[in-house]
Amino acid sequence: MLHTIIEKNSYQDSIVLMLLTNHLEEMEGVNSISVMMGTPANKDIFKTGGLYTEELETATPNDMVIVADLDNADMIEAIVTAAQDYLDEQGKKNKGGATEERVKTWDKALELGEDASVAIFSIPGTHAALEIEKAIEEGKHVFCFSDNVALEDEVRLKQLAHEKGLLLMGPDCGTGIINGVPIAFTNAVRRGKIGVIGASGTGIQEVTTIIHKLGAGVTHAIGTGGRDLKEAVNGVTFKDSIALLEQDPDVEVIVAISKPPAARVRGEILDLLRASKKPVVTIFLGEKPENHEKGLYHAHTLEETAKIAVQLSKGQEPTGEADAFVVPEIALKPTQKNIKGYYSGGTLAYEAGMLIKEAIGSGSLDGMDGYILNEAGHEVMDLGDDMYTQGKPHPMIDPSKRKELLEKAGQDEETAVVLLDIVLGYGSHEDMSSALSPTIKKVKADAQADGRELAIIATIVGTDEDPQDMDGQRRILEEAGVIICESNAQAVNTALAIIGKPLVEEVKPIVDKEATTATIPAVSKTLNTLLTTDKFLNIGLSSFAAAITNHGGKVVQFDWQPVAGGNVQLQKALNFLNKVSLKSEGK
Repeated sequence: MLHTIIEKNSYQDSIVLMLLTNHLEEMEGVNSISVMMGTPANKDIFKTGGLYTEELETATPNDMVIVADLDNADMIEAIVTAAQDYLDEQGKKNKGGATEERVKTWDKALELGEDASVAIFSIPGTHAALEIEKAIEEGKHVFCFSDNVALEDEVRLKQLAHEKGLLLMGPDCGTGIINGVPIAFTNAVRRGKIGVIGASGTGIQEVTTIIHKLGAGVTHAIGTGGRDLKEAVNGVTFKDSIALLEQDPDVEVIVAISKPPAARVRGEILDLLRASKKPVVTIFLGEKPENHEKGLYHAHTLEETAKIAVQLSKGQEPTGEADAFVVPEIALKPTQKNIKGYYSGGTLAYEAGMLIKEAIGSGSLDGMDGYILNEAGHEVMDLGDDMYTQGKPHPMIDPSKRKELLEKAGQDEETAVVLLDIVLGYGSHEDMSSALSPTIKKVKADAQADGRELAIIATIVGTDEDPQDMDGQRRILEEAGVIICESNAQAVNTALAIIGKPLVEEVKPIVDKEATTATIPAVSKTLNTLLTTDKFLNIGLSSFAAAITNHGGKVVQFDWQPVAGGNVQLQKALNFLNKVSLKSEGK
């Protein structure tokens, strides 16, 4: 039976509520449960999830709503207590260091955060555009983790930021490193001579962690958001970031990462990079470059991107030679011929789909129905796709969907290899290897009982400085019988070799750099402040503040809540009236 609990005026971040949902689902007697704020969009999610009740209509966007399917109504009090205890504990964890100050209003945030160069947003996307505009008008660079921001708002706000000499990173920007400080879902990477610009979160994570493992480091990793290189947005953030890193004396090598951009934007980006006086490495995932240009190197995989960048940072000419790896002996039955890839990182899934497609000679990378690739029995899925995460935690946090798919793949007599990524770093699951290990052991044992050997291959995206203990994660997986590879590309190539379809990376010749008429524009004093900032204004998820203080940054934590009862139209009206008032006062 469904029971509804409404906690009035108890605003909580959506990620915290997703984690809380996971926590409450583990309680004995709970058949299913969901915890969200009472927004109209979330009420629709309750409906599609079979957890809608009439009581939900009384909830406002500032109310926390718990809907639970329980056999016994006596469980309600225990659920409320468990929820409050969990939220209290999360609050203690996310208080951050001694330099952090907490505020509840914009006025106070701007007063205490006057010296903060960057505003970080992790609030519901329906409210983000108005709040981002406030920050830009106050002269703040913006890192927007929030998604579901309208494309027209992104275009308008990026142009506004550009005109003011500011950078808008995002929306839907999951990863960043600013002046050595990790932002949002990112890894602890040592400082170094390499600067990265990326339109993908896990692409940045894969490249920067491999750079770290190879002994080099990263000073900046600027996320642009996945739509920045689309025709409508015109690469505004990407182009400004190129100019910024070009004049940064601490950056000696520039790395540019993206899925294939719009053709015109791609041409403009490459022309701008050809004008750089620094060596540059590019990767447009899905493309297979045939050569390098002198000073502008075109990688095929994320691993190759990192290796070339490290070689260049050491003053070496890239060799282009792929590392040898040992292919494990797996006794496959004739029916076992397929690879299944279940990824928490969208860019890693895209890279896997690209490589498998090249090996089998067919298929399309369309992302339909959550599949990056679904061809001839091979499957590669991005479990972070909206269709899997609507109202549910991201797979970097929640292992449940991958456990379900692992069991399904293990029962399929045609499955030869299962590919997984374990993404470490701030924001990710505290111990994903332990969460997946029992399922992995069961799947492998069941296959063995059926007379089949099943290869499960994983790559760990992380560093030895991440909070999850990378070596410990590796040991847990290896004890479960998982084959660990040093990169996603190596994992996919190992899987392809196991099924008898190995890929060979050709050494690309280095030709003269193509001519360009582009010039890298001068960087304004305002834009230049991003390079040396160590002060941040964090609006939303407080765990982001803790990551900043842990790496020597200072932060003002703004515990944001929607005004005007969460009514976006009313908020726009109030914002307009405030602008008119300030203009009349000459401010």
